[in-house]
Amino acid sequence: MNPTELAAATGDSAWMLVAASLVLLMTPALAFFYSGMTGRAATLNMMMMSFGALGVVAVVYVLWGWSMSYGTRSIACVVADPFECFGLHGTVTDDAGEYLVGANGYANIIDVGFQLTFAVISTAIISGSLAAALFGADAEDEALIEPIDFAGGTVVHISAGTAALVLALVVGKRRGFPGNVSRPSSLPLVMLGAAMLWFGWFGCNGGSAFAADGLAGLAWLNTTVAAAAAMLGWLFCERLRDGRPTSLGAASGVVAGLVAVTPAAGDLVPATAVLLGAIGGVLACLGVGLKYRFGYDDSLDVVGVHLVAGLWGTVGVGFIATDTGLFTGGGVNGLKLLAIQVIIAVVAMLFAGAVTAVIALALAKTVGWRVDAEAEHDGIDLAEHAESARDLGGDRPGTSRGALAAPVESKATVPTVPAVPREVPATGRDERDA
Repeated sequence: MNPTELAAATGDSAWMLVAASLVLLMTPALAFFYSGMTGRAATLNMMMMSFGALGVVAVVYVLWGWSMSYGTRSIACVVADPFECFGLHGTVTDDAGEYLVGANGYANIIDVGFQLTFAVISTAIISGSLAAALFGADAEDEALIEPIDFAGGTVVHISAGTAALVLALVVGKRRGFPGNVSRPSSLPLVMLGAAMLWFGWFGCNGGSAFAADGLAGLAWLNTTVAAAAAMLGWLFCERLRDGRPTSLGAASGVVAGLVAVTPAAGDLVPATAVLLGAIGGVLACLGVGLKYRFGYDDSLDVVGVHLVAGLWGTVGVGFIATDTGLFTGGGVNGLKLLAIQVIIAVVAMLFAGAVTAVIALALAKTVGWRVDAEAEHDGIDLAEHAESARDLGGDRPGTSRGALAAPVESKATVPTVPAVPREVPATGRDERDA
């Protein structure tokens, strides 16, 4: 390797390690974002779901996840052999002890770490499975009609949103849904989580260039403006529909824009990224109201924010991708690209939905999905973890720590006062809880 190549590989290595760290940050950021939306008696449990994904998936990915994703021996053209590279065998160093160089010119182990962080955040968002669709093309047209998914919008967000929808149908509704559910425990925590997600997303999209180069810079800028435009689009939609913009809407709009631009971040110019983000924000804002129309309880709006925005990002890039989009000079090949983007979105939904349904129904018939009625009333934090996010009542007789005291709303400490029912517009959004 000559000095120029060595310098480039060193710079790329440094950038990819930073990018992997940023993507890893997205999982605790998601814990903040989601837990702030839930009621105060379920805050810790919601955070534990994200941290649990971090613990379990990181170990699983090293043992067999990488092998199932990047091994060379396919099983039914769906996954690779989990035992081919079990425990990263043959992935880190060669027989002489030298670090193996990956396809992008730096040590392969860096790519392993980068992809591990994607697996963690995918699961934390409730990603039922990973789906990939490959479509053949004539050699001369391959560059024009190859499917576009720059940073995992299809396999992460469409799959996560579909899985969330299936789980919402299997698990069922909360007590009191839709008109009488607990308020979000901390809107400032939601906004903090959204800000951290925005920051971490630069590693997701910028890192998907796999080099510290102009493509990474383009993805960075497109990510910034798409999220900003989506936030404005969501707030505009709220203003027209509900009469006022909300902080919850601003945070959700940011995330919707990040989701929408993920499959397209390297295939747009900043002006079209603004358009993609703004439309994504409006569609996601309208999408969260689908649960009232169809009667499923998606308490954290994963369907609206991830599935709707993910579908728009995957399909929308077929219209406006630089030079290849239907409306940006793609011509006949632009139409082919749009058709392929629709197909991979549908395939991802069908695959994730089917796998999630099998797993969800199996668990429903065995260990079950819901806590008992008393735990649901008193709060899952106390029932499952013997602690609460905030010590609101001081020490309780019979306990050694205030953190173990029952939450204020528990029927074990004060009489239960029924919450005041609220009217929920048919296309509006409730004040959410998990």
